[in-house]
Amino acid sequence: MVAGRSPVVLNQIGALVGERIAAHPSRPTVLRHEDGRPPWDIPDGVEVLLTRPLIGWDAAPAARPAGWGRGLRWIQSASTGMDVYPPWLLDGAPLVTCARGVSAVPIAEYALAAVLAFEKRFDAVRLRGPEDWRRETLGGLSGRRLGLAGFGAIGQAVAERARAFGLSIGAVRRSGWTGSETEPEVEPFDRLEDLIAVSDHLVLALPLTAATRGVVGADLLARAKPGLHLVNVARGALVDQEALLAAIEAGRIAGATLDVTEPEPLPAGHPFYRHPAIRLTPHLSWSAPDVEPRLAERILANLDAYARGAALRDVVNVQAGY
Repeated sequence: MVAGRSPVVLNQIGALVGERIAAHPSRPTVLRHEDGRPPWDIPDGVEVLLTRPLIGWDAAPAARPAGWGRGLRWIQSASTGMDVYPPWLLDGAPLVTCARGVSAVPIAEYALAAVLAFEKRFDAVRLRGPEDWRRETLGGLSGRRLGLAGFGAIGQAVAERARAFGLSIGAVRRSGWTGSETEPEVEPFDRLEDLIAVSDHLVLALPLTAATRGVVGADLLARAKPGLHLVNVARGALVDQEALLAAIEAGRIAGATLDVTEPEPLPAGHPFYRHPAIRLTPHLSWSAPDVEPRLAERILANLDAYARGAALRDVVNVQAGY
């Protein structure tokens, strides 16, 4: 940004973010996204794009549109993952930042709620009449092993909350471990194959990349500890869904809680909808009353840095894709 000049910002995220950005001391000109306009159709003069996945990026053309990105200096995504955008958005893009960690707390709460629901079986023991009155042995969390596939902001938030329940925690991280990155009470694992073999619950919190697509397949599931409960709060394409269904039907996997699938939503009649061992939710683990205000604060902090010519936080590694 040129010092003393107000930036022109295209807001595709929402009204609250637009209001907060408009009040920034840099006095930006904030343009509102027009309904029905493709998100990649950027008006002339825009240098900052605030965007989100669910605004039409799934219909983006395979090839970069002529003139795309002309004048853009910074793209801020409301999501953590960048796999929802076309590759050309990152290919040769200007500075791109994401919302890394903004939804980590509600996602972690969802993951722990899924683990509790699996162990306590509230649906199965709910009374609908006196004839349902019976004694059942419920599961517990204390002493059970929680595996975390991914130990970024979400994995760390899950671990922090899991400790309070007495869960034993193990984790793998995509970049490997160093001594300074390990945490007390979290056992580092180098291979997902080793972690799944000792986990009672496995939470997927990995980015979707070429390397992680389909990582939870038949071979990995065959190594799972008997009775494993799988929780996916990341991306549906991490999981080979046919292999997961086969593993559940064969009794190797006890159940799955899936907030994400491939595609979303699954087509009518898909076996996951009515399977008693699978709990589906519509990709809302990130949802909480404070998420949009937290996102606005994150964007404002980056706008402060942008106006000063300083480094922005949560810059996307365009080579890695996250």
